[in-house]
Formats: sequence, C-alpha cells, structure tokens
Amino acid sequence: MAHEMRAPVTRDAVAKFVVAIILLVPRIALSQNLAPLSLAREGYVYAGGKYSTVNGRQVMSGQLYAEYQIPTLLLHPYPVVMVPGAGSSGAIFMGTPDGREGWAQYFLRQGYAVYVIDQPGRGRAAYVSEVYGPLSPLEGPEAVQQRITRTEDYNLWPQARLHTQWPGAGKPGDSTFDTLMAARLPVISDFTLTQILNRDAIIALLTKIGPAILLTHSQSGAFGWPVADASPDLVKAIVAVEPSGPPFYDIQVVGAPEWFRYRATLARPWGINTDPLAYSPPAQNASDLQIVEEDRPDSPEHCRCWLQKSPARQLPNLKEIPILIVTSEASYHAAYDHCTVKFLEQAGLHPTWIKLPEIGIHGNGHAMMIEKNNMEIGTALSQWLAKTVSGQGDQHKASP
Repeated sequence: MAHEMRAPVTRDAVAKFVVAIILLVPRIALSQNLAPLSLAREGYVYAGGKYSTVNGRQVMSGQLYAEYQIPTLLLHPYPVVMVPGAGSSGAIFMGTPDGREGWAQYFLRQGYAVYVIDQPGRGRAAYVSEVYGPLSPLEGPEAVQQRITRTEDYNLWPQARLHTQWPGAGKPGDSTFDTLMAARLPVISDFTLTQILNRDAIIALLTKIGPAILLTHSQSGAFGWPVADASPDLVKAIVAVEPSGPPFYDIQVVGAPEWFRYRATLARPWGINTDPLAYSPPAQNASDLQIVEEDRPDSPEHCRCWLQKSPARQLPNLKEIPILIVTSEASYHAAYDHCTVKFLEQAGLHPTWIKLPEIGIHGNGHAMMIEKNNMEIGTALSQWLAKTVSGQGDQHKASP
C-alpha cells in the first residue's frame, strides 16, 4: 500500500497555525479565567401571542421569546428579565462582541435566575409582516460609529468626547465592530404597536414565571412603565438603563454650538411612552397632559426638558415600585436623562438615578453592557438591587 507523501511540518507553519487559532478565540475571553457556571436548569419559553386570520389563513403574532438560565445556587427570589433595545436581540446581554461574558452571566453568578428576551417580531420571535407592518431599515456603520462606538470622533453632543470604553477600534474592519454590526436587527416601524406588543407579551411572561425585576435598555425602557402600570404586583423593580426618552419629544444631537434640537412631532405623547398610562387625575387623551418646555437648561451640556405643567398628573400604580435610572458619562443620554428623572419625580415617583461618573465609572457610551468595564457597571446594578429589593416574598417558579 503506497504511503501519501507529506511535506514536513515546520516550526513556522506551527506558529502560523497557533496564531490562526488565537484569532478565532477572542483574546479578552481567554484572560477572564472565570469559574464554569453551575446551572440547575436552562431552556426557553414563549409568552403571549394570539391567532388571527390574515388573507384567509391563521397566523400567530404578539409572542416574545425568552431564554432562561437558573443557577444551582439560587440566592434571590425574583429573576431578572432583560429586555433589549432597538436593533438588538437578547444576544446583547449574553456576551460582548469581543467574547467576554455579558450581564446575563454576571447576574447568574450573583445568584439570580435570568430571562433574556427577544421582542415580538424580532430574533426568535417571528416577524409577521401582515400584522406588524413594515420594518425600519438598519442603521449603517457610520450611524453606529456616531452614536455607539466612536462618538468621540464626531462630537455631536457635549459628552461624546469622553467616550473611552469601546473594546476595539470601533469601525469597519475591526472584528469587535463587525460582530456588533452582524448582530443588528431591523425593528417594527410602528413604535406604538411595538410598545403594546411588548407590554402584553412581558405581562404574559411574568404571569407564567412570577414577579420579576425588569431590566430595560434604550427603546425597551418605554415597555417597563406600562407593564408595571398594568400589573404592579408582577414588577419588583425597574432597572432602566438609559431608557427611551426624553419625555414627549425626540432630541436631535447636531453638534456645537447648538448641540440639541427638538423634533416637531410628539414622539411620546403620554410622557414616557406612546400608549396610555393610568394617570391620576385620569387622562382620557394624551392631550389632557398639559406640558411646557423649561425656560433654561440645567447646564450648557444638557437640553431643556419638556415636562407637565403644575399641578402634574401622578402615576399611582408605579409609586411602590423601586426604579433605577442608569446613565453613562459619554452617551447621548447624558444630555437628557435628567428630563426623564424630572418627569418621574413630577408624577410622584422616587427614582434612584445613578450617573456612572459620580460613582467613579468613566468613559462609557450607550451600549455600556458590552463595553470594556461592563462587569463594573453590573456590580453597581447588583448592589442597588441588594439594598432595594427585599429577599422576602413570592418565590420564582422553577418551571415557566
């Protein structure tokens, strides 16, 4: 039997092979040296959804997908339900583009059960075009650089220059940036429909699994308020990481010297979202909320806020729910999250506002959960929950 002739393996060839393997495995992940996670159970659950007849056939729509993991050592009675913002699936909480662990793993290591959501019509919750309508186009690479990864190069708002925490070059051709772009997803164009779908689906999820802590980010910040308003007994806390805002009107960031420009159309006619909330005194229509723009901003680095006129209507269903607002140093939200805090306070609530630079965490942008110091921020959230959310009460249901 003839033997195949093979070239000798040289030291240079071995070295090239080793380099190729290293490039396939993110270097930062190799340096984490974290103990393996110990899970009692993991799986997935769909929640919400209903059948309707479209063009003579039945379709299901309105359901969310949630992937869950329950640690072997379950230390907290309430799970953390993580809801991604616009353009993202739940993957944004499951790890970072450079291969490190994400907030899902962090909270598992702290002894929380964790549920990570794909919104209705996104990711593993099917998009039904006949029901959901058109999708908004994906942001291109330059828009992502302007708002997420290279804000310091564009300086469209005063704090943008302070951004230092993106893990990589932050532009096309860099593996971390390319991974972020590969994960981007289009969103349902109708934001009011999106909020209603997510409100109903999240309530259905909490009805299945029991009371929980809602952790929202950006666009999904608008979902936490109506969920808690409709089902306050199911929401033990809201952790709103740079939530959808500011109240009422969207802001354009346009660079110096003007910096900020409000759009002409009401984006959140009910204040912090587009669908009705249970105000007291009752508001039958969004126009019942009388609003006014502040005469002057808190500082040149902040926009003026649109708020309710005094006396402001209250949000009684949210009054007993602990609320945390988290704002990074360099995000565009640093220019206007104060307006969301003021609005909530006007409505009779008592949110805690963590401005990350004030607790010594610097350089973050809007996607803080995937930046270099994401675990440091996770620790701040966990410490607030430990102080704020009682360990007594309903136990998490072991199986959804």
